[in-house]
Amino acid sequence: MKITVCIGSSCHIKGSRQVVETLQRLVAENGLGDRVELAGTFCMGKCQQGVCVTVDDEFYSVSPDTVDDFFDKHVKAKLAV
Repeated sequence: MKITVCIGSSCHIKGSRQVVETLQRLVAENGLGDRVELAGTFCMGKCQQGVCVTVDDEFYSVSPDTVDDFFDKHVKAKLAV
């Protein structure tokens, strides 16, 4: 699974650094380092919806407040299958 987080200026202002740090921690805590690739990218073209995150090319809008829930629903749940 590849998770890409926008680190462009608009998403950075909305908390992309915190989103990345939380995702790194959650991947490690759940022992998913061998199954999840975490990457950064610049503008995804949906700045109004940031922090922009894709999981295997599926778009999500995530914030530092929703990243834990996002991880449970869209990362852990998909890998448990």
